[in-house]
Amino acid sequence: MHFRRLMTSAAIGAALAAMPVYAQDGVDEEPVYEEIAADTANWREVPAENLFIFTTTKGRVLIEAMPEIAPNHVERFRTLIQSGLYDGTSFHRVIDGFMAQGGDIEQKTGETLELPLLKAEFTFNRNPMEFQVNVLGEDPNSRNGYYKGVPIRTQSAYLAELTEDGMIESWIPHCPGVVSTARIGGQPDSAKAQFFLLRATSEFLDRNYTAWGRMVEGLTVVRQLKEGEPVEDPDILLEAKVAADLPIDERPQVWVRRTDGPEFRANVLNETDIDEDVCNLPPVSTVVKN
Repeated sequence: MHFRRLMTSAAIGAALAAMPVYAQDGVDEEPVYEEIAADTANWREVPAENLFIFTTTKGRVLIEAMPEIAPNHVERFRTLIQSGLYDGTSFHRVIDGFMAQGGDIEQKTGETLELPLLKAEFTFNRNPMEFQVNVLGEDPNSRNGYYKGVPIRTQSAYLAELTEDGMIESWIPHCPGVVSTARIGGQPDSAKAQFFLLRATSEFLDRNYTAWGRMVEGLTVVRQLKEGEPVEDPDILLEAKVAADLPIDERPQVWVRRTDGPEFRANVLNETDIDEDVCNLPPVSTVVKN
């Protein structure tokens, strides 16, 4: 009989501590940026075109967008950020233990935002041989794991042999730090411009709302936003930028620990039961250089 190994949260934390880990919202010690940038086997730099910078009245939030997972949503949000329409919008709906919603451009301008509604990208199809995610445990048919530091749930890889196109369905679960998309009136294909930032795990949203990235910095900022439905005197998104649109010397640089790297594989993935909930695992480490 084969027994899978299950690590406790404390044991996972100890394994992570054996690596040069830096905190999600700042560093525990001053990182040596040159060494991190050179260690491409275990760290990767977030592309500037996929790094969104939200400056709020409570502080800065950095988001890594995932166009390969939800291409139409990422393109919509990138375009709106570049238009400047998000600047001055409020976080109008913020719920304790849930999320912070923003991006209501129509509330700011008082005019209808003439944009086509987006079709749902709740899940994405992938060929597990060509588009690999980093699953927990040593079983390639595991259904939980990571992709570029984002938590992922997926159909088992063996199911690709049973499908006509060799594809399986995967999705980003709504874990703390994940960025997702509001819809209009509960209709699946009705996303327009509003987003929400997850403050806590919200599984009931999975495969019902389009998640398209995660915060690589600023979860503590989002948890400090004023709460309410609606919020009285809400916090404001003062400015939204795409890092690639800034001069090089003004861009933050972000490195994320590679979840397909040898350190993470040995210390976390291989040491974790395949049924462990990825939302309960420590967040993947990030290093930010301003």
